[in-house]
Amino acid sequence: MCELCSRREFLAATAAATTLPLWARLPPLGPAAPPALDDSAARPLALPVHPFELKQVRLLEGPWLTGLETNRRYLIGLDPDRLLHMFRITAGLPSTAEPYGGWEAPNNELRGHFVGHYLSACALMAAQTGDAEIGRRGAGMVAALAQCQKANGDGYLSAFPREFFDRLKSRQRVWAPFYTWHKILAGMLDTWLLSGERGALAVAEGMAAWTARWAEPLSNEELQQILNVEHGGMNEALYNLSAATGKASYRALADRFAHERILGPLAEGRDQLTGVHGNTNIPKIVGEARRYELEGGARSRAIAEYFWREVALHRSYATGGSTSGEAWRGEPDHLAATLSGGTQETCTTYNILKLTRHLFAWRPDPLYADFYERAFWNGILGTQHPADGEKLYYTPLKPGFWKLFGTPGQAFWCCHGSGVENFSKPGDSIYFRDARGLYLNQFVASELDWAERGLVLRQETRFPESDTVTLGVRARKPVRLSFRIRVPYWTADGGSLALNGTALDRPLVPGSWLTIERAWKDGDRLELRFPMRLHAAPMPDDPTIQAIMYGPLVLAGRMGTTGVTDENRRAEPTAPRTVPDFKNPDPPPMPVLSAKSDDPADWITPVEGRPLEFRTAGQPADYTLAPLHRIFDERYAVYWKVIRA
Repeated sequence: MCELCSRREFLAATAAATTLPLWARLPPLGPAAPPALDDSAARPLALPVHPFELKQVRLLEGPWLTGLETNRRYLIGLDPDRLLHMFRITAGLPSTAEPYGGWEAPNNELRGHFVGHYLSACALMAAQTGDAEIGRRGAGMVAALAQCQKANGDGYLSAFPREFFDRLKSRQRVWAPFYTWHKILAGMLDTWLLSGERGALAVAEGMAAWTARWAEPLSNEELQQILNVEHGGMNEALYNLSAATGKASYRALADRFAHERILGPLAEGRDQLTGVHGNTNIPKIVGEARRYELEGGARSRAIAEYFWREVALHRSYATGGSTSGEAWRGEPDHLAATLSGGTQETCTTYNILKLTRHLFAWRPDPLYADFYERAFWNGILGTQHPADGEKLYYTPLKPGFWKLFGTPGQAFWCCHGSGVENFSKPGDSIYFRDARGLYLNQFVASELDWAERGLVLRQETRFPESDTVTLGVRARKPVRLSFRIRVPYWTADGGSLALNGTALDRPLVPGSWLTIERAWKDGDRLELRFPMRLHAAPMPDDPTIQAIMYGPLVLAGRMGTTGVTDENRRAEPTAPRTVPDFKNPDPPPMPVLSAKSDDPADWITPVEGRPLEFRTAGQPADYTLAPLHRIFDERYAVYWKVIRA
């Protein structure tokens, strides 16, 4: 039996019984992990699939370009001297700037972390857009930080004193010094790798040398105890530094940051994640993924793949996001009782997408691309306020809450930092390539310049307002390539495919690749239509609690603005260790809907003349539904209690 047929039979056989969401019921192609965990022959891995460089992809008009431009205005609007203030003070350099508040305030123990994210965001934005001004802003920040590092004299670079690391070493209470250290190190690396700014590499190597001296006296047992304190993706950053410089010493140092209390059970295929802080730990797994790519160790791959399956398929909401109050609260597939105003920390979505990108490069399964799309649209796009670029910490999924954005100059949360990166690199996972050709993973209006093959591919689409995608080719001469285009899991009947105006009789099988191999020539146009439909995403442990989706989009019911005021619309300036909190949210109970059937199209209808808006029909109280990423400054409901009439 063909592989695709067996996948279809699996779907038919398990649709009624499985607890997995519909989009995830197709098993990944091939084994879930290598059959053995033998690291004895560790070696650099030749990846079968690679993403294109960010500078090769330019966004065209659409929601992601709008989000990128909003973020650019936000980045340029920040004052570098205010961001640098505590770095200069710590280094003994003069500064008269007014420091920012929130998590960058002078009394916050994570101060300086956002500066690392800011460096990454400037480098990513410059690569994504070719914007010289934003590139110069990042380079200027690097130069100023290099001066601070020089003044410190030993490679140390931080907005807080060395005493924080002394407290960490002596097991005294301290928030997370290496978490902040990682952000700055990663920002320097991004600046070096994306712009070639040599000063950034020198700073990064100085930081790594300081880290090695700090850790050298510690036994592995002592360091493992220290790693119980959040340390971000220190292993990933050091692996990346090793790859950038060819220096094995950085890889050995990265190995020491492998936190076995978390990694050990995962390597054995055991989910011990209940009650565990999400964003503390996903970066550790991303680091293991990077270790696998550099060393080829099967244990690292098993950890990364098992963890992804547990979180993406068994611990995530309809949106692709996970955690409630920053942790995985329930057992796998027990999510109904975890809905709250603190669901779906944005950083967890940012980091699971990073991991998904790695796993796709190891094995290009459409399952990974389907998940990426789900979290990309529902977990990221709606986390930036269109008015001022402020970012979102939580996306509440308990009905009746609203999105609580930061107050300008007074936030700079962890999700604020990952947020400026999210909206600086929307093009990083649209296209991938291998020796045969390219993969089109995401439907985002964009242009790919594949100079090595002498080809420019222009993707024109108004997705998701339209279900049509057109691919136009410009080529100096004909070039033979395979185009593998994702047919999304949500594709309804009635899809179509045409090449240069001629219909092609090719099946569009949901959850698969549509492969077209030919000698592509200048002027070729491929037109595809992937019809969308309404469908329910029930909780695995309580199918009467459902989210409603249209294609990949989670729809939110508008619940009005009662009780949402100018005073509580944004998060207030917070104390040093707090996260944004609602002030007397007083949410209404979960709405109850009466369903005629399991098909939401029987009781939800489109609103004429308003794309992507819908209206319930025949309910005691009817609601208007719109994509979650479009909802701002009002109460909403993502999950509903649905009772069969």
